[in-house]
Amino acid sequence: MSTTPEADARDLFARLTGAEPEGVWSSPGRANLIGEHTDYNDGFVLPFAIEHRTHAALGLRGDGRIRVASTFDDAVAEVALADLDRLFPDRRGDVPEWATYPLGVAWALLRTTGLAPAAVTGVDLAIASDVPVGAGLSSSAAIEGAVASALNETWDLGLDRVELAQAGRRAENEAVGAPTGIMDQMASMLGQPDAAIFLDCRTLDANVVDLGFARAGLELVVIDTRVKHSHATGGYGERRAACELGARTLGVPALRDLSLDDLPRAEQLLDETTFRRVRHVVTENQRVLDTVRTLREDGPRAIGELLVASHASMRDDFEISVPELDTAVEAALAAGAIGARMTGGGFGGAAIALVARADVARVTDAAAAAFQAAGFRTPHVFTVTPSAGARRDG
Repeated sequence: MSTTPEADARDLFARLTGAEPEGVWSSPGRANLIGEHTDYNDGFVLPFAIEHRTHAALGLRGDGRIRVASTFDDAVAEVALADLDRLFPDRRGDVPEWATYPLGVAWALLRTTGLAPAAVTGVDLAIASDVPVGAGLSSSAAIEGAVASALNETWDLGLDRVELAQAGRRAENEAVGAPTGIMDQMASMLGQPDAAIFLDCRTLDANVVDLGFARAGLELVVIDTRVKHSHATGGYGERRAACELGARTLGVPALRDLSLDDLPRAEQLLDETTFRRVRHVVTENQRVLDTVRTLREDGPRAIGELLVASHASMRDDFEISVPELDTAVEAALAAGAIGARMTGGGFGGAAIALVARADVARVTDAAAAAFQAAGFRTPHVFTVTPSAGARRDG
């Protein structure tokens, strides 16, 4: 019986093709320590890769087609590489939603490199994952990173990790139709153990920041509310449109170009809702910079107030929290967490809490009790460890 996603991917590939794969590649999910909805505003983020990974087993085929299967859906999607341009973006509904991610990566890589479909070989891909879906831990970027890494090597594209991250974002934006930034893909590609990636989303300059959780006796607890969200629909796109409106009205290329000193002028020029959206992004960018500085100067036990302020801003100004996320944050703080905030795009998903190792069980129990008292579904509570990025596993 399979016990790991890598073994599951290999087993699925064998069932799909009757053969062994040429190789298996993987890419992690990510948790974002701080910096939410700043990435598509050309701002700053501080994510880290987690140990939960998506694996893609790949084999060659000689008919110019790409076939994808996964352990999380019985449907198998198959299309000619030459037909990817017809599939995306207008006919994405012809394949299962999950399949738009790996197929979209293949499409994006061909578009990025300018290669004709006939110039690359057809492939079979079998995908398995232990990244929680819908929890704000970027299961989508993990799929994109694993598939991009596999196709980059198999098709001998020669793209570096930043270029693969860009292809993943293109797949998510244009093929899938989710208006996300590049943070998730960059974290999944560049992650390192016990470190975060301080990313400038305008320049794509990325610097490794030592988190020091292990040395400080800290754990990062994820409280998955089990409230599912989708970036391809609803409020995410509305928030992005509000940010773009704010930037246009204030005469800047992106909200990244505003500082705290610009907020009084913004309040005068913008309607009340748009102003609050802008205020979140401007203050969140500053919180990312302050968190990086604090980690370097004072260590991880000093960042709690910044995490709490980030959650309050997302709850009140950006309005992307939900009662379950607020309950998770409040319960964690009451049980002794150093800091806590929702993470990810919002409207569901997970909260994170920075917790002394000795207090993990107390925070876990407090979250479960608070959810029960509120009549919510029991949350899934677990720890994540800052881990390595995309790689070939075999």
